[in-house]
Amino acid sequence: MGPVHDLGTNTPRNKSIRKTVFSFKTYQAIVLLLTFFAYASYHATRKTTSIVKGVLDPRTTQLGFSSWTRSYFLKTQQKEQQHSKLQNGWAPFDGVDGTAMLGQIDVAFLAMYSLGMYFTGHLGDRVDLRILLTVGMVGTGLFTTLFGAGYWLNIHSFYYFLVVQLLAGVLQSTGWPSVVAVVGNWFGKSKRGLIMGIWNAHTSVGNIAGSLIASACLSYGWGWSFAVPGILITFVGLMVFFFLPVSPDAIGIEKEEYLLKSPEKDKMTEPLLEGKPDKEDKAISFFAAWRIPGVAPFALCLFFSKLVAYTFLYWLPFYISDTAIDGEFLSDSTAGTLSTLFDVGGVIGGILAGHISDRFDARALTAACFMYCAIPAIYFYRIYGSASLYCNIALMLVNGMLVNGPYALITTAVSADLGTHSSLDGNSRALATVTAIIDGTGSVGAAIGPLLTGYISAKSWGAVFIMLMGAALVAGLLLTRLVVAELSTKLESVKLKTAGTGSLPEPNLVAHVV
Repeated sequence: MGPVHDLGTNTPRNKSIRKTVFSFKTYQAIVLLLTFFAYASYHATRKTTSIVKGVLDPRTTQLGFSSWTRSYFLKTQQKEQQHSKLQNGWAPFDGVDGTAMLGQIDVAFLAMYSLGMYFTGHLGDRVDLRILLTVGMVGTGLFTTLFGAGYWLNIHSFYYFLVVQLLAGVLQSTGWPSVVAVVGNWFGKSKRGLIMGIWNAHTSVGNIAGSLIASACLSYGWGWSFAVPGILITFVGLMVFFFLPVSPDAIGIEKEEYLLKSPEKDKMTEPLLEGKPDKEDKAISFFAAWRIPGVAPFALCLFFSKLVAYTFLYWLPFYISDTAIDGEFLSDSTAGTLSTLFDVGGVIGGILAGHISDRFDARALTAACFMYCAIPAIYFYRIYGSASLYCNIALMLVNGMLVNGPYALITTAVSADLGTHSSLDGNSRALATVTAIIDGTGSVGAAIGPLLTGYISAKSWGAVFIMLMGAALVAGLLLTRLVVAELSTKLESVKLKTAGTGSLPEPNLVAHVV
């Protein structure tokens, strides 16, 4: 064990150490802020399409407005929807096949996003993450704006909008592997679940901000609902290019400068890996990343978890407007506003899941428990969500918390854990690839869920909720082996502690699964 430094003394050496630690924590704060706003801007541009659908599709003009008593904010949303500019469809989406065309665009976007994730993640371990992230954000801003440009250029070709969304999906896939890898480079394993749970609020913040920005711009023409988020993500992308430090090494901070053997040493300042300094890391192959213990079950679990989450994301506003709540129907605008509460619950769930998994050092057990608890929550929302507005809100928040909790945990802390697994022997160039594999597989489920819902909901919403409950059950079951491994490790630790050996094995969510 190295020497213990007394940071209370004012020797030149200790002054230098304190300055280095302070600088390191400052860089950590910068990384969290920049990556937070970076991915929030990704989601803001992604959310725009769902808000503008009601304007492109003339079904909006057929909606009546309920006389049910509502808050001032919801009344304001209704008045905005009645604006004359919002009641005209846009060819080719104003025909009988308009809804189907919009659905095809959604599926195309998600398909290219999930496919692109595998390639961009693999690329992220081989190029400068700052450059990759900047290109992705500026490119996303460009194609988001080009979609909106169809309004000013009077474009009515379905294939124009389809191609733009296909390319936007590819560029959006650069975001998640890049930001997780950058955050993973700066934060150690202690409290990683809690830190990333709070940080993961960017998804919900982006969804909410995107909804509000797009809604506010609609009265000026639907093109602005795309152009403004496109400009914003481009601006944030430039900030990333100029100010984001992708790793301590990239700015010249050496391990020995901040890995202090002192009473104040905090694992938050530990690098994720303790590789050999004279060994040059080589990027891991795609198939080798799949063989890392735990990657496959978590990736498949996320497939079903995101299937549930994205079905809520894309269809919850429509379901709310299509379901009588206390005997009354809500408008599309009101339903869209209420649906943001699902994201609010998601923020709470991500933080809670991260904290619990840190507290008990049990990522798989936490994720599985959340998914199992989501099953009765989904059932109750279907049965009792229509009883009253307040009941609907409460159950929506609970569902958001339980569905998005494991989704947030797996895509952040779990991905970072697996990307720095002990089997990699200190190789730090696997994080983006592993993150991309897990989230890319999950994104396939995100595309399939809303697609199936479009067909099933035409016959029965009850069948849709059965599908969601079944997916949540499968997601939990896929983690069974990892849960058993975690529980076995806990029991072994208790036995050793009881025996008074004083030597406890360090729990690890996948260390004992080979």
